[in-house]
Amino acid sequence: MTAVADRSLGPELDLVDIIGPDTDVLVIGLVSGDDGPTIATLEDDFVDNILTAEVRAALQEQLRAVGAKGKAEELTRIPAPAGLSAKSVLAVGLGAADKIDAEQIRRSAGVAARSLTGVGRAVTTLSGLEGGIGPTAEGFFLGAYTFTAFKTESANGKPDEQPVRKVELLVGDPSASYRKGFEHDWVVAESIATARDFVNTPPSHLYPAEFAARAKTLGEAAGLQVEVLDDQELADGGYGGVLGVGKGSSRPPRLVRLTYRGGDKKKVALIGKGITFDTGGISIKPAANMENMTSDMAGAAAVIAATVAAAKLELPVTVIATVPMAENMPSATAQRPGDVLTQYGGKTVEVLNTDAEGRLILADAIVRASEDEPDYLIDVATLTGAQMVALGTRTPGVMGTDDFRDRVARISRLAGENGWAMPLPTELRADLNSKVADLANVAPHRWGGMLSAAIFLKEFVPEGVQWAHLDVAGPAYNTGGPFGYIGKGGTGVPVRTLVSVIEDIAAEDLSDASE
Repeated sequence: MTAVADRSLGPELDLVDIIGPDTDVLVIGLVSGDDGPTIATLEDDFVDNILTAEVRAALQEQLRAVGAKGKAEELTRIPAPAGLSAKSVLAVGLGAADKIDAEQIRRSAGVAARSLTGVGRAVTTLSGLEGGIGPTAEGFFLGAYTFTAFKTESANGKPDEQPVRKVELLVGDPSASYRKGFEHDWVVAESIATARDFVNTPPSHLYPAEFAARAKTLGEAAGLQVEVLDDQELADGGYGGVLGVGKGSSRPPRLVRLTYRGGDKKKVALIGKGITFDTGGISIKPAANMENMTSDMAGAAAVIAATVAAAKLELPVTVIATVPMAENMPSATAQRPGDVLTQYGGKTVEVLNTDAEGRLILADAIVRASEDEPDYLIDVATLTGAQMVALGTRTPGVMGTDDFRDRVARISRLAGENGWAMPLPTELRADLNSKVADLANVAPHRWGGMLSAAIFLKEFVPEGVQWAHLDVAGPAYNTGGPFGYIGKGGTGVPVRTLVSVIEDIAAEDLSDASE
């Protein structure tokens, strides 16, 4: 399985039931305990034929001798004992036995993958843990992900610095009984890596027209119906928010629509903020760390990738993505603080701060998406710095209609992306009143900034539509050190949440049909 991109997004993965003679590294799980670390207990008896009692005892003795503890994501690499065909063994900590879940397996696999530079072939028993096949596949694929598109060959590193090329997952039966779930999670991992690639591509090479072209190529390859509106078509259609934000740039805006028709019972609208670079416009940002604003299209990247994943997984639901794309720049043609825009659909907005631009393009997209009469509407955006103030850099804020907000947040936590439900206090709405227009794009104070932004968007969501807004300003882009299966740069959050929510809606449809 390969990506639509012109390169592989991760290592080759496969299911096997033996350790081949050319295995470089065997990756095993180690559990911490009061009596010292123990090798993780696996579901399938077949592993006993590979890790015999004698081999297990030798491994455990060696690992304890070199100080391994089994703490979550701890790595210990030792020579393989007699009886194993692998050259070496890498033990990765899983933590306490009662704490091992899908996300811990995913994180431990990711840490292992990041350490296996220069390895040609690794085999792992992590897939033999309860429910471990999918998380192991995702963890290794995403942990080995690197973005080197703009590095010269000499800067890419020596062969022993390249990511692991192939990872084989040990299972009891590598045939169809396991393969469907394995391939499902590979598709999800590949979609997350696709979103990472979009986010990591610099704005010099991913501006609105190019972003739209790449989204079109990706969508058409997956069999999606694709529509791209250029700046003239946006003007003719009355997309005042997208045009207002994009008018300061020499690279005009776009709006992309991707449609997957997998079923006719429920319709899901996805909307992603696609600001390919955000200077703040006339309300310009500080220069320090502005380079991180290459990530301001992470919501769009996640929505595009999730829609393609829905098509690849053949989910029985209709998904329509509406993705506005613009570059927010200061210039003689840029919108000014105090300008009034007419959004798509007719509402007017006074622009008090041009750096609150994401909500302006999302408002246009929400109204357009609502014309499709969706049952559910989810928008995703790196929308506010206030998200990080409130929830940190790894916890997306989830707002919207109460029931659907809570459902999305719960699914996000189960998926390992940690969404957290947040309120939309009614008293904050008055702060968005304008003296000259229907709305102002910001409140006159800094309190509850994430919530005020969502309340602004709520003004454009029709009554009766189940709506969720995900603010992923911090979680979508890692500016710190690598952790788990997350490297520096684009993380792919919240692709897994979006796919899981769509699957949950599809499962609801199937349940309704059977009653």
